[in-house]
Amino acid sequence: MSNQIYPRIRASFIVFLFFILVLVFIFISLNIFGTAFRRLGFAPEYSVYFLFLSLPCSYLNIPIKKIRSHEPVISDKASDVLRSGLYASSPKMYSAIAVNIGGAVIPMIMSLFLLSKAKPINVLVGILVMTIIIHKIARPVKGSGIAIHALLPPFLAAFVAIIISPQNAPVIAYISGTIGCILGIDILNLNKIHYLGVPLVSIGGAGTFDAIFLTGIISVLLA
Repeated sequence: MSNQIYPRIRASFIVFLFFILVLVFIFISLNIFGTAFRRLGFAPEYSVYFLFLSLPCSYLNIPIKKIRSHEPVISDKASDVLRSGLYASSPKMYSAIAVNIGGAVIPMIMSLFLLSKAKPINVLVGILVMTIIIHKIARPVKGSGIAIHALLPPFLAAFVAIIISPQNAPVIAYISGTIGCILGIDILNLNKIHYLGVPLVSIGGAGTFDAIFLTGIISVLLA
């Protein structure tokens, strides 16, 4: 869940992005992604399209609603002024809700395609378990959003999928990890937005996107 569109990319995200791109190039050169995506039911070239399309689309948000905030909504610029000891007047009292393309729309489309490749009951169990676990460990942070360690969901999804159905672990890991993150981190915490004081809440954005992107890579490697 993203709280706002930052004017500059955070250093931590640049490091994360560089690390992921290095891994992607290595895996592509070894044809690991091509083979894994073929086993998941996709043409090998789709692996490249999916991975590289998700990254730039993680900065695209579709606004869907505005809600009144019970806390003053302060932008980055206003926060800098406050930290400088100066006065920032008339903070906004509304938060916008948006849907992230790279972290919600694209993964949901992928999940819908993969639904036919595993038993519905196994998929539903995986989604339910992941949603409950992720919702329990996700924490609302005032002025920031909903926080969760990006590495927890993908490894939890892989673990849960292997227990539920080892032969379909990659598919179940991806679907349960993706939908579990969107539901557990974002959807089930929408009622807390009023108290976070953030200008923008993006479903599938920021930390949710990181978790979903890593879930995709791990589920592919499981194949």
